[in-house]
Amino acid sequence: MTLTERFQAFVCEGDSITCEVAGFEITARIVRDDCGDAPDERQDGFWPSLYKDSAGFIGAGPNHRARFDAAQARAEAIMEAWRKDEWFYCGIVLSIAREGIVLDAHAASLLGIEANYPDSANSHLDSVANELLPEALDTGRAAIQRLCTAVTTDEARA
Repeated sequence: MTLTERFQAFVCEGDSITCEVAGFEITARIVRDDCGDAPDERQDGFWPSLYKDSAGFIGAGPNHRARFDAAQARAEAIMEAWRKDEWFYCGIVLSIAREGIVLDAHAASLLGIEANYPDSANSHLDSVANELLPEALDTGRAAIQRLCTAVTTDEARA
């Protein structure tokens, strides 16, 4: 069971893909992550290092200085692209509906995902949405069960 649609290679906040699974309509949408931390604040080791005890240690061996310089240039380019809002952190939020009735607008989600990251085709967004699909289905089934129980209880009272 997977989402059959795919997110585009360039995405914007609000973009979505949908599918139908087991009678449920599932929509995966992109929301902007509300944490404003920069990439180097979010990720230990974002900046490369020549020191072995540092999270960004590039490793010992031949050409370590050239590898460091390349990694430093890459990190600087990623930061500059983030500052220019060319890429952003987002969340994937799945909603679930049955016969057009939304059972849960936030059935499953994961935030802190890179969108439009340099040299990325955003295929990881599809992977995240598919990983969240079982949780969304469980949420939808639980919502249906609660509704059925409520209807049965109300009928018994009548």
